[in-house]
Formats: sequence, C-alpha cells, structure tokens
Amino acid sequence: MTQILLVAAGGAVGSVCRYLVGVWALRLMGPSFPWGTVTVNIVGSFAIGMLAELIVARFGASAELRLLLITGFLGGFTTFSAFALDAVTLFERGASLALMAYLILSIAATIAAAFAGIGLMRSLL
Repeated sequence: MTQILLVAAGGAVGSVCRYLVGVWALRLMGPSFPWGTVTVNIVGSFAIGMLAELIVARFGASAELRLLLITGFLGGFTTFSAFALDAVTLFERGASLALMAYLILSIAATIAAAFAGIGLMRSLL
C-alpha cells in the first residue's frame, strides 16, 4: 500500500506541474501548436535521465524514492497520451507541417534530453 501512495503522491504533484506548464505555454505561445506537451516531454525526459543516473545508478536510491520521483512525479508530469491526442488533432486539422515538426521534436528531442540528463549527471559525479 505504501508503494501505491508514493506513486499517487508523486503523480498528483507531477500532474499539477504538467498543467501549470501547459497554461504557461498557452499564454506565452498561443494555441496554434502543442508547446506545453512538447515542453513537458522534453523536460521530463531530461529529468528522468538525470534522476535515473543520480538516484538509481550513483546512489542506489531506495525503491520508494524511485517510485515517488520517477514512476509517480515524472509519470504524472510527462504526457505521452496527450502527445498522441495532439498528433491526431494536428493530423485531423490537415496541419501536416506542424504534425511532422511535432513528431520530430517530441521524439528526437525527448530522447536527446534523456541522454543529456544522464550525461550531465555522469559529468558532475
């Protein structure tokens, strides 16, 4: 039961942070492109790389901390289900160029961000 509560607590905070980033992106850049989703997926991928290296590989963190931060918080923060819906929406609008940019940014940049997070932690530790 403790594990479920840790994931739930982390997920709740991560979801609120995702919402706030989405609101910020909408206000700053407008509704023409899903910048909020791209942003949380890139930042979340960078953070998961950093956390995986920092708390798991370097410090042998407890299963509870991994559940709270990686499964819970980052699971609530990143939005790959929203990514899928945004891609379908752009497709249905006929926004082919925006769709391709969104797919490339979301996939390539998030993978690059995860590598960057791992690399940063390895260089600092």
